[in-house]
Amino acid sequence: MGASLLRLHFHDCFVNGCDGSLLLDSTPAFETEKNARGNLNSVRGFEVVDKIKAEVDRVCGRPTVSCADILAVAARDSVVALGGPTWRVRLGRRDSTTASRALADIVLPSASMDLPALIDNFKKQGLNQRDLVALSGGHTLGLSRCLIFRNRIYNATNIDPDFAKKRRATCPRTGGNNNMAPFDPTPAKFDTAYFKNLVKQRGLLTSDQVLFNGGSTDQLVKTYSLNPDIFWNDFAKSMIKMGNIKPLTGKQGQIRVNCRKAN
Repeated sequence: MGASLLRLHFHDCFVNGCDGSLLLDSTPAFETEKNARGNLNSVRGFEVVDKIKAEVDRVCGRPTVSCADILAVAARDSVVALGGPTWRVRLGRRDSTTASRALADIVLPSASMDLPALIDNFKKQGLNQRDLVALSGGHTLGLSRCLIFRNRIYNATNIDPDFAKKRRATCPRTGGNNNMAPFDPTPAKFDTAYFKNLVKQRGLLTSDQVLFNGGSTDQLVKTYSLNPDIFWNDFAKSMIKMGNIKPLTGKQGQIRVNCRKAN
C-alpha cells in the first residue's frame, strides 16, 4: 500500500492544502474529491487510513490526531518502509469539513501534461522545478493503469521501442483499461530506477518522460539517476514543503472522529 498512501497525501495537499479533504465521502452539500478525474478508480488505501485512525484514537483515548496528519505520517512511513529516506513531519494540521471535486478536477496534474504545464501546476502550489522532479520521483513506487499510459506506448516518438513493445503486450489498443504496469522495474522499492528509466526513454507516462526530453529538468533527472543521496535529500525536503501547503491550524477545521465524514 506504500505507493497508494504516498499518493493520498499528495492528492490531498494539492486540493485546498493538506486538510484531509480527499478522505471525505459525498454529502448533499458537496461531491467527494474521490470522483475527480485524477482520482476516480485510482486513489485507494482509505480502509488502511481508517484502521490507522482507529488505532491512534484508541491509544490516545480520544480523537486527538487529525486525518490530515495521519496522511502526512503514513506517506513518510511508507517511503521509509520501502527503503527510502526519512524526514521530520510537522504536525498540527486540522481537518476540513468540506471537499471540492470541481477544484480537484482543475488542480491535480494529469498524466498527459507537458513540461511547461507541470511546472506551472506545481508553481501554483508554491513548488519549484526541483520540487517537481523530486516529487515525481515518488513514481519509483507503484503501478499505473493501461488507460492512463496507452496513448504514450502507441503514439509517442520519445519512447524506447523495446519498452513500448513490452508494455503493449499487456495494454491493448482497446480493452484492458485496468491492466497494470509498474512505473519502474522495482515498484515496491524506493530507489532511483525511475530516473534511470527516464534517461533510457522508458518513462511510463507522458508526464514522466517530459522531465527528460531536452528541457530544463534534464540535468536534474540525470543527477538523481546517478546520485541516490541527492535524490533522497531533495525528496525529503520537497515532501516537507508539500506537506506545508495551506494547512488548517489552531481553531480552523476540526479533528475528525471518522475520516470519511465531518463531525
